[in-house]
Amino acid sequence: MAGQAQQPSANGRARLVHLVILAVLELVMAGELVFLVLDERWLHVFLVLAIMITMMSPFILKPRWRSHIPFELQILAIIFVFATLFLGEVRDYYERFWWWDLLLHATAGLLLGLLGFMIVYILNEDQHVDLYMRPSFLALFAFFFSQGIGALWEIFEFAMDQIFGMTMQKPMLGDPSGLTDTMWDLIVNALGAAVISLGGLRYLIRVRSSYVDSWARRFIERNPQIFGD
Repeated sequence: MAGQAQQPSANGRARLVHLVILAVLELVMAGELVFLVLDERWLHVFLVLAIMITMMSPFILKPRWRSHIPFELQILAIIFVFATLFLGEVRDYYERFWWWDLLLHATAGLLLGLLGFMIVYILNEDQHVDLYMRPSFLALFAFFFSQGIGALWEIFEFAMDQIFGMTMQKPMLGDPSGLTDTMWDLIVNALGAAVISLGGLRYLIRVRSSYVDSWARRFIERNPQIFGD
């Protein structure tokens, strides 16, 4: 009973933090939107509106969703979207700080590796799914899942540059083509993915409690329609 009472309390705190962070970031972007409209920077106006809608989408679509995503993961997601698209593209942090792009790609490697690890970990732990995967496979899946999404993101950057004339692929180390930037993005993404994959492998081998275990079990418990009663 004490554990059950503690879990709703933790969920309540995480939800409150999520709402506060989301409200602050939305207000910041709304203020920026006013200046962008006054300056008639319509591409950035569209981008900021898209970011605001994306970050609000869990609340907009929640009545139609049948699954619950842990609030901690939602917090990480909105902060990453804000740092990548708003600070990076709209506020030109990619131009102001040479290390901003590398930092975000390394972070993306960590987060995507965590997501990939959680996907297979949940399937592995659910009693209603007839599936068992070795810890080494889970770690490899998390790594390649992260690296695969990272590669798709680089394709997206290339497409945006070619179609809309943006400069998401930045000149780097004397290379104006953006190829060096792309390769370093993939390298730091791989490093981040490797860190989370090795950490997940170490956890599975030593079988200790962690945030991954907590999020995975809460996801299973709060989504019986997916995993059964």
